[in-house]
Parts: sequence; C-alpha cells; structure tokens
Amino acid sequence: MNSGVTAERVYAALKREIMSGAMRPGARLDPAVIAQDLMSSVTPVRDALHRLIGERLVESHSGEGFHLPHITEPNLEDLYAWNGEILALALRSGDRPVTALPERRDETEQPIAYETAALFAHIASGSRNGEHRLAVDAAGDRLQLARRIEIRLFDDLRSELDGLRDAAAGGDIAELRKLLARYHRRRQRATAMIVRAIYRDSEAEGARPRP
Repeated sequence: MNSGVTAERVYAALKREIMSGAMRPGARLDPAVIAQDLMSSVTPVRDALHRLIGERLVESHSGEGFHLPHITEPNLEDLYAWNGEILALALRSGDRPVTALPERRDETEQPIAYETAALFAHIASGSRNGEHRLAVDAAGDRLQLARRIEIRLFDDLRSELDGLRDAAAGGDIAELRKLLARYHRRRQRATAMIVRAIYRDSEAEGARPRP
C-alpha cells in the first residue's frame, strides 16, 4: 500500500473514531499507540493529527502533545449558533431551489445525525458562495458527537427532521428559515444538558482515553 493511500486510510479511521465518541473529550492522543491500533507507522498518524487540528477536531499545545478538545457549554452553544448563521447566509445567497434531497440513511447506528449533516450540507450547496458549504461541513463534523447525544435526549427528532426536509423539498424558503432558526435555538437552550450527557455517556460506556 503506497504512502498516500495509507495516509488517507489513517486519517479517515481516526476521524471516524473521534466523531463516533469512542474517546472521551479531552483524551490524550498518543501517535505511537494509534499507529499500533491502525497498523500503521507513526508518520501518517502524526500527519492525520495535524490535519485534524486544522479541522478543530484535535488540539495540540506546546509540551502537551495531542488531545481531543474539551466540550464546554459556552463553546457548544456558540457552535450551534454559528451553524445556524451559516445556513441562514447560505439561504440568503442561494441561486437555485433546495431540491433532490439526500436519501434517508437506515444502515447507520445513528441515521438521524448523519441525515441532519447531509441535509444541512445540501442546503448550503445551494449558495452561490462555496465557502458556505465548506463551513457547514466543518461545523457539522464538530457537532456530530452532540447530534448523536441529541437522539437520546429528544424524542421528536425524526418529525423535526422530516419538517425540515419537507420545507426544503417544497422550496418553501421562508418556512425553512423559520424551522432552522427554531432547530438551533432549541439546542442552544439545551447545551448544558447535552454537555452533561456527553461526559456522562463517555464514562458509562467506557469511552477510553488514549494512554
């Protein structure tokens, strides 16, 4: 396997593990241990970690190595708000109707979390400004763990998502704006509960810190 293929494999596997919640927020990431787990050398692991720092999924401070970011209530609230603001800008800058929605995903462990990311990316793709789609994708990656937790805290996420899909598919931009604002306000109000659940679940399910 050539180095480019190995680098992409390591990056994809590590990113998938981080976004799944398999590791506790704040966990230290030891490149040597990760390399052993992924049957790789250390170099592509370090390259992947630096790439993930650029995506704000990993942090590194002088003398402290690599670790996952801690999740705080203010930061999560800001991230939800930022995601909503990008989508509002994307709708304002749109030059084509939001149609041909991504299909529902039933094969994943957390289909609503993935469907939400796909729908928001699709909405942002309607903007004339390609940066909106890139920003929504980046925010969605950072919100993925919270979205997986939302499923355990709210019992109406399917109907909420279907309402967003219906508004988007019908080209009702005014209704879509209203529903997106409501979606994000709801989560901003619930950030304390979501953060507690993230840390509680990581302890209960044995999400492991890297040695």
